[in-house]
Amino acid sequence: MSTVNSVTGVDRLEELRAELDAIDVRLLDTLRDRIGVCVRIAEHKLEHGVPMMQPHRIGIVQKRAAEYGAEHGLNQDFLHRLYELVIAETCRVEDVVMGNTPAE
Repeated sequence: MSTVNSVTGVDRLEELRAELDAIDVRLLDTLRDRIGVCVRIAEHKLEHGVPMMQPHRIGIVQKRAAEYGAEHGLNQDFLHRLYELVIAETCRVEDVVMGNTPAE
């Protein structure tokens, strides 16, 4: 491989990594925004005496993720595990906001 091709290959790899880094920032911003909405939901539940846990809602969220995965070629097991983590964290945050558990 010539030096020109090596440099071009390295430059392209760095461009792709920069693109991936930008996507990661958007993903993290989206997760932060999702948790922020869950805080507002918890405040609403607290204000109106709604129980924190809404099991039917978890099923709806998981089903929507599975459908999205099927439509877009994403692994179902991966999405299920991902949403288990996301849902567990948002439930933890809701519990803290509603005073059911202490903040960490």
